[in-house]
Amino acid sequence: MTLSTLLPGTAASAVTDAYARLAEVFPGLRAQVLADGESAPGGAGWVGAAELAGGGAALDAFLAWDHEQVLRDYGQEARPDVVASFGLHRYAWPACLLVTVPWFLHRRVPRIPVADVAFHRALGRMTLRVREFACLPDDPAAALPGARVVADETALRAEVLAAVAGHLGPVLDGFGPRMRRGRRALWGMATDEVVEGLWYVAHLLGEERRAMTELEALLPGATKPFVGTAGFRELTGPDGESLPTRDRASCCLFYTLRPEDTCVTCPRTCDADRVRKLTSAP
Repeated sequence: MTLSTLLPGTAASAVTDAYARLAEVFPGLRAQVLADGESAPGGAGWVGAAELAGGGAALDAFLAWDHEQVLRDYGQEARPDVVASFGLHRYAWPACLLVTVPWFLHRRVPRIPVADVAFHRALGRMTLRVREFACLPDDPAAALPGARVVADETALRAEVLAAVAGHLGPVLDGFGPRMRRGRRALWGMATDEVVEGLWYVAHLLGEERRAMTELEALLPGATKPFVGTAGFRELTGPDGESLPTRDRASCCLFYTLRPEDTCVTCPRTCDADRVRKLTSAP
């Protein structure tokens, strides 16, 4: 991408193309970068990330949706910590994509503090301000306001982790008292959201294998506060085909509602069941 294709004079333009591509392959999520002077949306259905981090009435209202969804879809009450786990996943999964998709597509890493992000999950919309972003020296966007040039790919990966941690850390503080999990378990959930969100989107982009390689380099282990590695491994299907899978660093607790129906990457799911799930007709 040349500098002439970027919207002049705005740091926001560095990531809008990535979000447009995300919306093309995954219409369930649209991310809008707010222009200077443009107000964040509010009203029914909208919640600011800072409000979720505050852990008060806004978080209560947010989790009420998950409570009602469990009752509607499964006809039973879920434990409060299970409801909170579902709610955290439904925010953190798209929030991580705000950072990882521009990195994956264009090697640009926006910083997105919680004060600058809002979410409307029923509409599948997020808004954000991009006041600064990291990029590589040869990126045309390095000339834009808000650009912060880093030396190489290793430094840029560190920017990805710092940006995600800077955003999710306060959110985990807000959800944490409702989750009945320690800090390591909470950051294990964050690790899973980083990996599984980009892995899924990259599959839609036709770049699953590249994403797996990139994520393994991003999370090789000992990248605190994140927990563990990307966790990818290969299984063999009934016809000898390779079936990529991974082992989650955390559990989403869905088994508390349907013990017989665990996720394909759940630590509770044995390899034989994984192969069956991965090769069954849609």
